[in-house]
Amino acid sequence: MDRRQFLTLLASATLATTGVGYAVSGRATAGEAVPDPTDPGPRPAPVAAASPSLLPPPPPTSRIRLPGGGALTALPGAGDLLALTVDDGVNSEVVRLYTQFAKDTGVRLTYFVNGQYPSWTDNSALLRPLVDSGQIQLGNHTWSHPDLTTVSKSRIADELTKNDKFLTKTYGVDAAPYFRPPYGNHNSTVDAVAASLGYTVPTLWYGSLSDSQLITEDYLMQMADKYFTPQAIVIGHLNYLPVTHVYPHLVQIIRDRKLRTVTLNDVFLAP
Repeated sequence: MDRRQFLTLLASATLATTGVGYAVSGRATAGEAVPDPTDPGPRPAPVAAASPSLLPPPPPTSRIRLPGGGALTALPGAGDLLALTVDDGVNSEVVRLYTQFAKDTGVRLTYFVNGQYPSWTDNSALLRPLVDSGQIQLGNHTWSHPDLTTVSKSRIADELTKNDKFLTKTYGVDAAPYFRPPYGNHNSTVDAVAASLGYTVPTLWYGSLSDSQLITEDYLMQMADKYFTPQAIVIGHLNYLPVTHVYPHLVQIIRDRKLRTVTLNDVFLAP
């Protein structure tokens, strides 16, 4: 092996080791081999190590009817689907970074929106194209996040209706039939009022990233490792920044387990 071949192989090995990094800004970074100034021959341009893309969602022809009655807590049947659903929107920067994360990686998400937070208007220009394309679905999480089991029927209706109108006006979507009762709390009264407004599917979850409050990145990863499993509905939150620091790791778990991220509309037929 001559000197030029050796340097080329060394550069390739370095690049394969460093690969492509993902920054929360959404820009990819790649390691570069340092050229030898004493080598008079042509130097190959650095090439980033290939990173496998996420698996696409199943075709629309595979959609199934919504299960009748009761809350939705997991995706039915056996398969390779993961419904990552994220709630609230307390922090506008987290909403922006989550949305940029989806745009950069192709991850499909369902956002359960509390319209009272400015994050949903602050980020509408970035978010709207992903909503229009179906990559991000919007669901109703009430306007201001009260425990619906503790308020009157009229307040339940007002919370869902006000949020519904906000989503229609801001994003042009009908969020029905999916609503997520705050704290997961619902009862027959809540369900009946919601159903009268077209929200027939209380949408809960199988696993949680446990980030409704501020937690560490390490704990987030433990929760993702535990709950990113086939046919799971997993809940996360758009409230605190630590989750925005672990996006590459979340994607790697999804890739390693060969899961397909889906919205609820990817799985179920429209009622």
